[in-house]
Amino acid sequence: MDTPKDKLNQIISKAKEGNQIAFSNLLDACWNEVYGFQLKRTQNENDAEDISIQTFSKAFDKIDTYDDSYEFKTWLLTISKNIHIDLVRKRKRDILDSRGANDAVKKVLDDAPTVEDRLITEQNLADLLNDIKKLKPNYQEVINLRFFNEMSYADIAAELNEPMNNVKVKLLRAKKLLAEIIKKR
Repeated sequence: MDTPKDKLNQIISKAKEGNQIAFSNLLDACWNEVYGFQLKRTQNENDAEDISIQTFSKAFDKIDTYDDSYEFKTWLLTISKNIHIDLVRKRKRDILDSRGANDAVKKVLDDAPTVEDRLITEQNLADLLNDIKKLKPNYQEVINLRFFNEMSYADIAAELNEPMNNVKVKLLRAKKLLAEIIKKR
């Protein structure tokens, strides 16, 4: 009988071969640990979530460098810790050079329903839209860009000015959260 570690190693092997389901399984298996680790470090849900997404993005990008003589979760947490350190350093630099600091405050999400929202509601998709609106704004954005604007991963990455792997992980996470919301209906 396979131990949990054997099963995890099998999933990692499939992920190294590029299997997207294996990536999804790794995300499911390890998300809570990485997110919880970052939540303790940052004391901020948004930062913890962003760092966790970047962690999985970088891990999936570099999965072929993973050495299975180490625990996979330890490898992930090390990546996560380094991303957090980089973020803290970047923020310190930004504080020193705070000329454009108010730009982020000016970017406010408009929750008012659009013409498209009303059209979709008329097409009996109101429940789905309400479920999407229960997601955090960054997840709403990738869902809308991918499925309502029918943008490619590359186009979304360009639109959001993020690496394509971040977009893929964020979209994967958004779909999983949306599925959980729908199941609770």
